[in-house]
Amino acid sequence: MKSKIMYLENKSSGHNGLAWIGFVEFSKSGQTIYFNGKALKKLKNPGTRGNYFNIETGEEYWVSGIKKNGQDRHWCGGGKIMIDKSFIDEYLNLVDFDILDERNFEIIKFVKTDKSRFNEIENKEVEFMNESRTATYWDNNKRKLSSI
Repeated sequence: MKSKIMYLENKSSGHNGLAWIGFVEFSKSGQTIYFNGKALKKLKNPGTRGNYFNIETGEEYWVSGIKKNGQDRHWCGGGKIMIDKSFIDEYLNLVDFDILDERNFEIIKFVKTDKSRFNEIENKEVEFMNESRTATYWDNNKRKLSSI
C-alpha cells in the first residue's frame, strides 16, 4: 500500500470541522484512504464541500496534498489542525518552516487503522436502495449509504 502525507478536513460542520495532517495509506485501487482509525472513500461525484466520505458515518471530507505556505485551512475556516507527532519534522521540511506554531496545531498520535474492519463494511450487502435525488452518498456500486 502506498503512503502519502495529506491534509484532511471533516466538512460536515462547514469550514470549521476537525482537520488533520499526517501520513495516510491508500487502498490498492486508490479509491479508499485509511488514516487515524478511519476509512474515507472517494466520492464518485465530488460535492461542493468534500471529495471523500467516511464509509462508517457518511460525513464528507476534503482531502488534499499539503500546501507549501502552510495555509491548508479554507480562508473562511478556522480551528487547530491536528498533526501526527511522528511527522512534524518532515512537515516542517515540506513547508520550509523552522518551528510548528502551536496556536494553529495540536500534536497527536495517529492510531493504527484496522483495514479488515472496513473491508467487511464495504463488502456487506446493502439492504435499502434508493435512487432518489435526495440521496447524497453513493458507493461505487450505486448503493445508497446515507441521505440528506
